[in-house]
Amino acid sequence: MTPTADWLQDLGIAELQRRMEEGELTAAGLTEGYLLRIAAYDKQGPMLNAVMEVNPDAMAIAEGLDAERRAKRARGPLHGIPLLLKDNIDTGDGMMTSAGSIALAGHYAPRDAHLVSRLREAGAVILGKTNMTEWANFMTQGMPGGYSSRGGQVLNPYGCGRLNCGGSSSGSGAAVAASLAAAAVGTETSGSILSPAVCSSVVGIKPTVGLISRSGVIPLAMSQDTPGPLARTVADAALLLGAMAGPDADDPATAAGIGRACRDYTPFLDADGLEGARIGVPRRIFHDRLPQDEGALFEEHLEAMRAAGAVIVDPAEIPSAAELAQYQSTVFRYEFKAGINRYLSRLAPHLPVHSLKDLILFNTMHHEEALRYGQDNLLLAEETSGTLTEPRYLEDRLTDLRLSRREGIDAVMKEHGLRALVFPGTAGASIAAKAGYPSVTVPGGYGSGGRPVGVTFTGGAYAEPQLIRIAYAFEQLRGMRRRPVWL
Repeated sequence: MTPTADWLQDLGIAELQRRMEEGELTAAGLTEGYLLRIAAYDKQGPMLNAVMEVNPDAMAIAEGLDAERRAKRARGPLHGIPLLLKDNIDTGDGMMTSAGSIALAGHYAPRDAHLVSRLREAGAVILGKTNMTEWANFMTQGMPGGYSSRGGQVLNPYGCGRLNCGGSSSGSGAAVAASLAAAAVGTETSGSILSPAVCSSVVGIKPTVGLISRSGVIPLAMSQDTPGPLARTVADAALLLGAMAGPDADDPATAAGIGRACRDYTPFLDADGLEGARIGVPRRIFHDRLPQDEGALFEEHLEAMRAAGAVIVDPAEIPSAAELAQYQSTVFRYEFKAGINRYLSRLAPHLPVHSLKDLILFNTMHHEEALRYGQDNLLLAEETSGTLTEPRYLEDRLTDLRLSRREGIDAVMKEHGLRALVFPGTAGASIAAKAGYPSVTVPGGYGSGGRPVGVTFTGGAYAEPQLIRIAYAFEQLRGMRRRPVWL
């Protein structure tokens, strides 16, 4: 029987760091423990299929960080901590970056993405890459969350083959839930961090667009794309967020965060963070859409927050809610071609794809492996100019901003003097994504059949500090997460 390193389950980063500081544990021993869990649970046992690839240098990196600790001191709270990265994030090492596509099998990025460089500088061990919904769930309609032609299907640790694993950072969510790493990094364009976090009963932070650089990340729609952390606790997610946040000359969106991004979000971990916090409930967004058990849990959470001193403004309706429900934006269709052509054009000459047109042709020629669910979205995107000059695109992008910001989140928060909005699960993911505004989701218990549910707090631009304060206080108050159990 494969050893399972069960002692690692649910240990937080601060505790792991304490054990390494006191000599009870080494980074190499910690890395070995997570590799044992990957061996035991990812391709056998429950067969989560969450890990796409393991870093061949992981043990050597960990041993080097142990030597560095002995020679001087740790770099910080991530020194020696093994992390997993979504497979659309470049690493300049022995791992591929494929966005889950067999068309990019054999693509080794020449350098680290900016966020990866920052994590390495902080002393993190990049343990491997996680599986994901292919092309960040833009390839086609009807593709299951967590499926990719290169990696296969990710399974939810809380109900392998029975419960949805969310998308598209599904491998990151499942791996964190199963303690296959201390934490992981995902990306979101609309719900792709929040959704797998809810489904896998972990914490997910979808930051303000531009808080973390996107350079070196395979794009979907640059107006909404952002990396972000997934972890088992708000404290661990806050540590990763601070390590990755900051300006990057290669991503102009990060310039807006200068002076507003924090290098350390842990000072906002306040157990009394609900006291006096005005939190709005936009009921029209999720009215009549919740299963009965999830709705009952959400009402319990609202009452608990009131008892903890929060001022729950209920309802606090988003003025644009009705129009948003009817409006179908085409922004992804136009931005995907522009972004993916730019990324693919820089790939090595030996690779088979250097444009969206090449990708579609490759998939067609390898249809049995590549097109299990089709490529309808890719075909629609290829019909666009790729120059972002179409009137429909420009009108839809401006409409997205108007409905999500000025007549949406900004309006309701100003009207009621709110610090945050609260949603059940991912009900508010789309409007926050269009606005480019941050959200933090926290485990909120379990519904019928053990289905995880979550609670999500959303705010205005660069509201991460107050969202982390509220989410941490909620987490301490409710403590709803429990580890997955499988036979």
